[in-house]
Parts: sequence; structure tokens; C-alpha cells
Amino acid sequence: MSTPNREIIRSGQGGTSLSRRYPWAISFLFGLLHGFGFGGALREIGLPQKEVPIALLAFNLGVEGGQLVFVAIALLAMASMRLLLVFDFSRLRLWLAYLIGTLSALWFVQRVAWFG
Repeated sequence: MSTPNREIIRSGQGGTSLSRRYPWAISFLFGLLHGFGFGGALREIGLPQKEVPIALLAFNLGVEGGQLVFVAIALLAMASMRLLLVFDFSRLRLWLAYLIGTLSALWFVQRVAWFG
């Protein structure tokens, strides 16, 4: 096998993927972009400029708290299912990833269409 083909295969397995090497950077950039969008929405509804930082902080703390609660519930549910059932979770994780990606893409398209 020639060298370029090995690179393509390794890249396809995540060997050189930026999102696999620096997942925190991708998450940070997405959060920053989301924060700018939310800040713009706060400005549009007439929130005074001096109130925007505390509103963003409260919003982000609420989102992060909600995510922690959701992850805790999901982990408890998976641990319970693992104890009760003998189940191969590798396929379930794949399908859940596709479901989450599909819903995210749907919501993205809905929001972009709303702006247009």
C-alpha cells in the first residue's frame, strides 16, 4: 500500500482529526459562537447593556447545570440497564450518536430558516 493511502486510512480512523486531538477547542468555539448569538438576542429584546454579562452568566450556568443533570440521569440509566440486562452497548452508542447528530442538524436548519 502506498503512503498516501495509509494516510487516508489513518485519517479516516481519527488519527489526524483536529476534533479528536482537541475536542475541548471545538467545544469552546461552539460555546463561544452560541454565546455571541445569545448576547445578540438579548440586545435585540432591549436588555440594558450593563445587564447582558450577568444574563449570559446565568444562562450558561443553567445550561451547564442542565447538561450535568442529563448526563447523570443517562449514566444511571445505562448502569441500571447494564446490571439488569446483558446488552451490547456499542451499537446503541452508535445509534444514539446518529440520533443526536440528526436532531442537531434539524434544529440548525430550522433556526437558519427562521432567520431567512
